[in-house]
Amino acid sequence: MSFQAYLDGAEKKTGKTPAELLAAATAHGFDVTTKANDFLDWLKNDYDLGRGHGMPLYQIFKNGPEIAAKYDKSPNPAPVRLDGLANR
Repeated sequence: MSFQAYLDGAEKKTGKTPAELLAAATAHGFDVTTKANDFLDWLKNDYDLGRGHGMPLYQIFKNGPEIAAKYDKSPNPAPVRLDGLANR
């Protein structure tokens, strides 16, 4: 699955856009030095998201949305959308 598919799945499960989840992570006190397990535990406890949906969010939180292109093997990878399904 693509980063976007995981982000869309997280939104469907939580009702929060990826941008809202990333903002909530910052408000929670996380920053780029936060360890993946701490981030994933928070997502599990607060939003009932597992590792599959959590790792793409963590990678974007830590490295920016451009990281998704590194894992997209298509010839012209589309940028990930963080603004939610309703904005497409």
